[in-house]
Amino acid sequence: MNVCVLGGSGFVGTELVIRLVCAGHWVRVPTRNLGHVERLRVLDTAELLVANVHEPHILSQLFADCDAVVNLVGILNPRGRATFATVHKQLAAKVLVAARRAGVRRLLHMSALGADQHGPSRYLRSKGAAEALLRAHPPGALPAVTIFRPSVIFGPDDSLTNRFARLLRLSAGLLPLARAGARFAPISVYDVAAAFERALCSNASAGATYELCGPEVLTLAEIVRLTAKIAALPCHILALPDALARVQAILLGLLPGTPFSLDNFRSLTQHTVCRENGCAALGIDPQPLLALLPAYLALQPAGAPA
Repeated sequence: MNVCVLGGSGFVGTELVIRLVCAGHWVRVPTRNLGHVERLRVLDTAELLVANVHEPHILSQLFADCDAVVNLVGILNPRGRATFATVHKQLAAKVLVAARRAGVRRLLHMSALGADQHGPSRYLRSKGAAEALLRAHPPGALPAVTIFRPSVIFGPDDSLTNRFARLLRLSAGLLPLARAGARFAPISVYDVAAAFERALCSNASAGATYELCGPEVLTLAEIVRLTAKIAALPCHILALPDALARVQAILLGLLPGTPFSLDNFRSLTQHTVCRENGCAALGIDPQPLLALLPAYLALQPAGAPA
């Protein structure tokens, strides 16, 4: 197939583009900066180009001659003009319209487990609004839409285990942790990419929504402790009551890069666990955290940045 991957330079996108190229597909990857796609330059059938995917006329050009479009674009916190509404809901609407006009047959959309128009955070509400917009697309009309709702995603370049390892190094193991009891079913980036690839080549996935979870349910505190154990770091978790956690979120939300925000805290008030794991329907046996963590955390020198 000819596939356009929006967000192809990101954590999941890089792995997906590599998988699609290796499977024989031709892949177009728009990016704001070609420096973000260095790992993809060696791929023969990956077309890398600079483009603003928020411009409708640019999307129409990008989707020309494409059989499928994958939208992986998302943010955890707003920055400048990149708000939850513009990045999640409005972009999804633009992608749907441009794909329909270009005659694209398949549209694969990355959402999030817990996405809900009435959810506790702006992040989850904007993700839910995008899902509602895509589900309102008439059944049988092109493009056929498939939605993916993963739990937290881990892997060598993640912002989950690597961030906790970095914080534990900086704090000598002492970590004040908001919502320590929040429950997740972490899924590997390789399994998420495999889910997209398999759905792309399956007519049965058209119109479907897949929740994606790993094989184990862990609390946030358990994820931190496991990260510390594999990285050989000290770990002393101070579980914060919600009142203090809100204060922490407000203060950290003022720092450059927004390491943690009040909206992030609100997202954590909802457990991120599958009701029905879509991995089974796609023939994927998801990997547990311990299958991958040692491959990248245990190899980092004690003083190395995560």
